[in-house]
Amino acid sequence: MTVRELIYQTEDLIGEKGKDCHVAKVLFYHLANKEPHQLYLMMDEEVDEELLKDFQMGIQRYVDGEPIQYIKGKETFFSRDFIVNENVLIPRYETEELVENILYKIDDYFEDYKSIDLCDVGTGSGAIAISLALEEKKLNVTATDISEEALEVAKLNAKELGADVTFYQGDMLQPLIDRHQKVDIFVSNPPYIPNNQDIESVVKDNEPHVALFGGNDGLYFYRKIFSQVKEILNERALLAFEMGFDQRALMEEAVETYFPHVPYEIIKDMNGKDRMLFIYYHLK
Repeated sequence: MTVRELIYQTEDLIGEKGKDCHVAKVLFYHLANKEPHQLYLMMDEEVDEELLKDFQMGIQRYVDGEPIQYIKGKETFFSRDFIVNENVLIPRYETEELVENILYKIDDYFEDYKSIDLCDVGTGSGAIAISLALEEKKLNVTATDISEEALEVAKLNAKELGADVTFYQGDMLQPLIDRHQKVDIFVSNPPYIPNNQDIESVVKDNEPHVALFGGNDGLYFYRKIFSQVKEILNERALLAFEMGFDQRALMEEAVETYFPHVPYEIIKDMNGKDRMLFIYYHLK
């Protein structure tokens, strides 16, 4: 069987099952260790038997409901490949916008700093912490997660990508509080899906629930952070969060309760949805 025949046959198969037929090409060039454009140069080649076996096994896992990112074992985030598995949330493109905006804010508020202390709470795969550490050399980055399994993935990503990040295991801010650590920038993408909200089965059945669900209204972890975070903030500090697109009113109420008279803004993503919260603690 040629590559072309295999791809077309597989696209038909998964298309009939209501799945994304593009996955056939994505999985094949990943398993063949080729770049996307190289796939088209090998369309008339015979498919190696071992590669065929791995490909068919991967497609079956995809048809059975497993995310393609877990099958590949990687997801691209901020132009870098991050290792992902069932112990970590798959990084989303919306979160890339959070990283990008944090980098802009560093230029706006910390340009004169020779060194900036930043923490990422609930780091998961380490995508946010590692990307920021690699993009801005002035940052001293610390990351925490309650899951030891998630931290193993994050540490491996930091090692593979050459990022200098310190990792602590523990519940939310506790590892930082215990160490009397202070930061200039606090970052978190906590779980924000309300417990009773319906979500895609491919997400619900595969990704870790500890990284998805945030209490009855989705803001449990934000309120927990807001109530403790001043303990670890330096005199001037920036707080940056990803949030649910439909949580503006609830979020404004929570911020104004815990940070009265502190300037903040909710920023829309490229799709025009409320997605990022920035709190300017003694910055404006």
